[in-house]
Amino acid sequence: MYNVQLAILLVIRVLCIGNSFSWDAVEQELVPLCEAAGVEVEVHNLYYGGCSLQQHAEFLMKDTAAYSHRVCTNQKPEIRNQNYRVVKDTLSLRQALRDGKYDYISLQQASHDSGIRASYEPWLSMLIDTVRAYQPEAQLCWMQTWAYSKDAKHPAYPRYHNNQSEMWDSIQSCTKYVQEITSNPLTSNPLIVIPCGSAIQRARETKLGDTMCRDGYHLNYTYGRYTAACVWYEILTGKDVRRNRYKNPDMTCREARITKKVAHGTVHAGFLR
Repeated sequence: MYNVQLAILLVIRVLCIGNSFSWDAVEQELVPLCEAAGVEVEVHNLYYGGCSLQQHAEFLMKDTAAYSHRVCTNQKPEIRNQNYRVVKDTLSLRQALRDGKYDYISLQQASHDSGIRASYEPWLSMLIDTVRAYQPEAQLCWMQTWAYSKDAKHPAYPRYHNNQSEMWDSIQSCTKYVQEITSNPLTSNPLIVIPCGSAIQRARETKLGDTMCRDGYHLNYTYGRYTAACVWYEILTGKDVRRNRYKNPDMTCREARITKKVAHGTVHAGFLR
């Protein structure tokens, strides 16, 4: 079972060190879900398209202001009037870690490398050490990405023999590997897995089928993104998303029921099937 945050925070502040997959997961649906539950949230997504752990680490070492800084919140009126989201000036990872204070900080691998174990180290450990040095009180998270659609045309899909099951098995193996290399019996703040990949795969086994992505790898703008955001919502708030009244207005009630049930079941059952 995943650890679910139970503490009550006045404002939940999140930093995602990510790419387009974090864009899918946190920038559209997470804040409206929190708003419907009366939870104030401020999500900072450091976006660089296709960014791998190695690329993040290289940006960190050179202190490169490479990231598009997207802030999504229901806290500030000037952002609420823009669908909860504003894009700020570019900045470096070190600057973000130095200038902000966060309750949760998430890392993730680029989708094309997500099932390739050799692509994780030493970059992941370098990033984790830096994050913990700057933000020792923040809860470190790992956002698990998802496998591509069966008919995806992504140029990296041949790494997995254009096979969704093979890619998903590889991602699960690498998620377990991340948990192993980050486990430390001396820390009271272990890494939390945010199992978006598992939720997407489970949703594919429902009547929704293999329709979660819009282009074979990025999530569709309705129930795809909504499913990932529901997982984040449960992890951050400790609340049961099935009781949340918000749904994307372009979704059917049936799609909302299915995806909420999938997200809740994933968070409380773990990613290993």
